[in-house]
Amino acid sequence: MAEEEKLFYTIGEVAQIIDVKPYVLRYWETEFRKLNPQKSVTGQRAYRARDVQIASTIKRLLYGEKFTIAGAVQKLQELEAKGALDPFPGQEGKPSPASVQAGLHAATLQVETHGMGGVAAPARAHVFERPQEKVRELVTLITRTKEILKKYQFGGR
Repeated sequence: MAEEEKLFYTIGEVAQIIDVKPYVLRYWETEFRKLNPQKSVTGQRAYRARDVQIASTIKRLLYGEKFTIAGAVQKLQELEAKGALDPFPGQEGKPSPASVQAGLHAATLQVETHGMGGVAAPARAHVFERPQEKVRELVTLITRTKEILKKYQFGGR
């Protein structure tokens, strides 16, 4: 399974992915409210892909662009509002989930002109051609999610 497909990452995995020490991530959690991984019942941090993106962006702002912590906090808020966080490390050539979501939203709002004197009407909503396959895919995804949640002791029955 590729790194970006995992639901949760340990602090060690995230530290390795973005090339910082785990204590640096713990410190950033105290300074950047946006970096807030979930914790299991045992207190172990469980970072989501978005947390990894945020940590990667923080690293670039602090180490690459030489922002102060206060400046990086402000810039991070601006970048997040624009949906311009760094892509998942190693996925620079691929579209970010935010850009895909924005594209889907734009496509939903797209209008097409009909033969009614140029009156615009909303585009038709996408209809699944094979709903049974989508249901099977969702069941598989839910099952995998439950297994991962059990592994990290988040419950999941």
